[in-house]
Amino acid sequence: MRVAMIGTGYVGLVSGACFSEFGTDVICVDKDVEKIARLEDGIMPIYEPGLDVLVENNVKAGRLTFTTDLKEGVKGADAVFIAVGTPTRRGDGHADLSYVYAAAEEIADAMEGFTVIVTKSTVPVGTGREVERIIREKRPDAEFAVVSNPEFLREGSAIGDFMRPDRVVIGTSDERAREVMSDLYRPLYLIETPIVFTTRETSEMIKYAANTFLAAKITFINEIADLCEKVGADVHDVARGIGLDGRIGKKFLHPGPGYGGSCFPKDTLALVRTAQEHGSPLRIIETVVDVNAKRKKAMADRVISACGGSVAGKTIGILGLAFKPNTDDMRDAPSLDIVPALIAAGAKIKAFDPEAMGEAKKLLDGIEYCDGAYDAISGADAMVVLTEWNEFRGMDLDRIKDALVHPTVVDLRNVYDPTEMAENGFSYSCVGRATIGG
Repeated sequence: MRVAMIGTGYVGLVSGACFSEFGTDVICVDKDVEKIARLEDGIMPIYEPGLDVLVENNVKAGRLTFTTDLKEGVKGADAVFIAVGTPTRRGDGHADLSYVYAAAEEIADAMEGFTVIVTKSTVPVGTGREVERIIREKRPDAEFAVVSNPEFLREGSAIGDFMRPDRVVIGTSDERAREVMSDLYRPLYLIETPIVFTTRETSEMIKYAANTFLAAKITFINEIADLCEKVGADVHDVARGIGLDGRIGKKFLHPGPGYGGSCFPKDTLALVRTAQEHGSPLRIIETVVDVNAKRKKAMADRVISACGGSVAGKTIGILGLAFKPNTDDMRDAPSLDIVPALIAAGAKIKAFDPEAMGEAKKLLDGIEYCDGAYDAISGADAMVVLTEWNEFRGMDLDRIKDALVHPTVVDLRNVYDPTEMAENGFSYSCVGRATIGG
């Protein structure tokens, strides 16, 4: 089979590389000349563990190529995936589908013979219908089918998610398209991956429903964590106690400073707007969006409180800037709310992130970016953990204490044990558990 992947962002590049690993010939298309040139030189535009090796191996094998010429990329393809960005549209919160529709128009001009056009981008319900209308209008006699095939990739573990997914969702009512998609995902049948065939609109809804449910789960445990602090309970034990119930499950029950990233913020907002437009508001998700936004802004107050009520003239060492570990993604990261608020309160910020500092420098000014975790906390009045990178979990407590002016640690990811921190003389503040000292 031959596949064209339109867009070499996170979803397009990972999906294209993984399909090529399955033995499919994949050509990735992007208008960004510099990005394509860098990819051809083996330089990845994003940080994702294992992606560079996967791309290199499949390029060498001749199964994965890159181009800026969409017409050449689409020519002769069995399936053309649209994997372009769908950012939040300014002003109204809807998903901006201009890149999707522009890609559809170009595909219409370039496709030959029966072609399956697949929306891999996260798009609102009804987008596939509009893509079909656009293509049909330009090519009324063309043979094609528009399919929904949402991605369920987690940044930091995307390759494993693609190769060993919980499920694959395919939305189509066209039998020929179903056969093409079945052939494309045939390698996953060997590991008995559930393949969910459904209608196009249902497939589009599944993606949004999944992401908003997970965002709600995170927000739920964050609010429970706040209540735990008031009543003297431990949120970790609460999460374990409810997570062992098979109806609830243990995943996404980790309290923190709020969700961020490329999916949850924009997808929750987009589904809220879609629901409002159709006169069927989602009150729960509206609240999730509101609570999460306020939570991220409130985290700076936790740091200020831990520092005695003021950070004016104080140095704060920040560990982690990305919205989660194992990625350099800064989109809607809690750090984008917390760091500016601390600066506005008079703090000097020193920060370190293993992968995201390049992206952070584009978004956060007035920070001293450091070469390592201990460098970031050297001479600081407090250490703040914003992202739970593994290398922050096993730091030497004596060395932390020696580096800090005051033994104050604000752990917004709960990577340390409160009892151990108390025994080592720290003033330790965390989420949903007892604050020690201070």
